[in-house]
Amino acid sequence: MSWQDYVDKQLLASRCVAKACIAGHDGNVWARSDGFEVTKEELAKLVQGFEKQDILTSSGVTLAGNRYIYLSGTDRVIRCKLGKVGVHCMKTTQAVVVSLYEDPIQPQQAASVVEKLGEYLMSCGY
Repeated sequence: MSWQDYVDKQLLASRCVAKACIAGHDGNVWARSDGFEVTKEELAKLVQGFEKQDILTSSGVTLAGNRYIYLSGTDRVIRCKLGKVGVHCMKTTQAVVVSLYEDPIQPQQAASVVEKLGEYLMSCGY
């Protein structure tokens, strides 16, 4: 399966994710959904936030030019929100899976899909 297939067939096809991308820890995008113009700099800052979450508590998370309010996170998962749009991100060994979901999708629905893919990627060494 290609990286684009993971975005299209695993994340978007679940209908629990509205937009998504998979990128390396360096911020380089491996695959993304149409119209999700997240930048390398935004992704690199997000990846730093897994290690230093105080960065995110003060400045939030910016994706595709939109700034989301940081809600919570661990060294593997980050959650943010802006109005009716939520963000759920998971860091794997070599990548970060970033997803946006919108009402009426519940946060736990998006979390389940993103984390299931993240766990699978880690089991494959990514």
